[in-house]
Amino acid sequence: MGSRYGKASGPKATAWVEALRASQELALTRPATASQDADVIVVGAGSAGCVLANRLSADPARRVLVLEAGGKDDWIWFHIPVGYLFSIGNPRADWMFETDPIPGLAGRSLRYPRGKVIGGCSAINAMIYMRGQAADYDGWRQMGLAGWGWDEVLPLFLAQEDHVAPPNEHHRQGGAWRVEHPRMRWRVLDAFAEAAEMAGVARVADFNTGDNAGSGYFQVNQKAGLRWSAARGFLKPALGRPNLRLETGAHVERLLIEDGRCVGVRWSRDGETFESRARDGVVVATGAVGTPQLLELSGVGDGERLAALGVETLRHLPGVGENLQDHLQIRPIYEVSGVPTMNALYKSWWRRPLMALEYAARRTGPMSMAPSQMGAFARSSPDYATPNLQFHVQPLSLEKFGDPLHAFPAITISVCNLRPTSRGGVHATSPDSRAAPSIQPNYLATAEDQRVAVESLRLVRRIADQAPLKAYGARERAPSAAALTDEDILASARQLGTTIFHPAGTAKMGLATDPQAVVDARLRVRGIEGLRIADASVMPTITSGNTNSPTMMIAEKAARMIAEDGRV
Repeated sequence: MGSRYGKASGPKATAWVEALRASQELALTRPATASQDADVIVVGAGSAGCVLANRLSADPARRVLVLEAGGKDDWIWFHIPVGYLFSIGNPRADWMFETDPIPGLAGRSLRYPRGKVIGGCSAINAMIYMRGQAADYDGWRQMGLAGWGWDEVLPLFLAQEDHVAPPNEHHRQGGAWRVEHPRMRWRVLDAFAEAAEMAGVARVADFNTGDNAGSGYFQVNQKAGLRWSAARGFLKPALGRPNLRLETGAHVERLLIEDGRCVGVRWSRDGETFESRARDGVVVATGAVGTPQLLELSGVGDGERLAALGVETLRHLPGVGENLQDHLQIRPIYEVSGVPTMNALYKSWWRRPLMALEYAARRTGPMSMAPSQMGAFARSSPDYATPNLQFHVQPLSLEKFGDPLHAFPAITISVCNLRPTSRGGVHATSPDSRAAPSIQPNYLATAEDQRVAVESLRLVRRIADQAPLKAYGARERAPSAAALTDEDILASARQLGTTIFHPAGTAKMGLATDPQAVVDARLRVRGIEGLRIADASVMPTITSGNTNSPTMMIAEKAARMIAEDGRV
């Protein structure tokens, strides 16, 4: 059967194609008009924006307008899990940002993927469902941020969740955010778990109990073998509401701030400019890269920086764009033999059609898998009370996402520092809102981060040297086995390190006494009425794990705060 989604055959294949088509048939936009006012405007329909759209429009008396600069998710690779290989680095799906040269990575610049579609990064990410550690949120509360402790945010995670397992103290069913177990296992990943256990990293059945120490298979945001993005879970089910309007391709140029209050936004599409007014206010949810740039171009940020851009300062907030945190992943590659890996399967011309047929018939096999199936959380040294390292173990290898898989069979034992002490920044580079911002993650800028990088690579080697992986001839290809001293290992980390796509903190939440705080504990922008931020940029410190679901939790909390306050 031919369709715009490709070709398939057989009744089961037809069923999944038809189901996918049906999910795309919703009308995602209505014709633009010169005046599109609302009670609340949500800027961004990414992971957080989709949650906000759903929750805020649940009140039929509230008119909600959602403006998304990206497009619709009407491309098949947004829905088939292995599509991340084709989405990252593709201008149809990715904003194609790049960092500034990073001193700590030997002056290298990195690709910095961000989702360019409804659902945002949840449409192109690794699909890993991860809340982080209880200590992350308790740490926020200990900073004086009331309402953000683990026992206060856990009900928000549970309210969103639709977990495949029967309900228990850690999981719920019936929410919009689908969580399932991977539909494929790999012998080489099971061998990693055995080797990690022999190296002192015990097995764990569930990473989402508040204590994620141990190794095991990740839980994923999928439903029946299809990616479950925030758009599918939260946005599309709400689009039939008459009080919710979504505009795609709508590039917000600036916030409209009058007499200290945000009253709306100016946005453009296809050369036409619009102004939309918000009676109750505006919620910005454009992420840790987009949010600080929009604030600065709207006159909110460091006064000297804004003056250099030729932007009038409406509110001096020097913390805007500062405090950038990201999980630097270091990606050691081990060649293996005598065991299947994705490299060999993908390179085989006759296996690829079989993979496609298996997926079409059963929605299982390699096409159903997230980029990382096996995970582990460990401590780099006894100095840390809780795990400060996360492993993403992949039955494949490549130079970087967006590049072809290697020709040799291999696995990648990616490891990242969960609590970096290095801080970078994101800032506007031009008064033109379509110009890419400056992104400087500033990885490995501190002695502690450098030490953790060395310790993490030594732990990788201890795991790879255990019998379960040695049985498959695990041989280190990167970094070089000749890197033995701390200095040599650190030099390797500088060459292997890359983003794991978790930017956070660039509009941090903090107390009034914190000069770098951009929002308060209720996510209100300091000194501007009618303006809140609800995305990963508000995290004062990054969570200890993948950041997508914590970002959606933040949006859930923001929507409840708005309902409680009766206004933005």
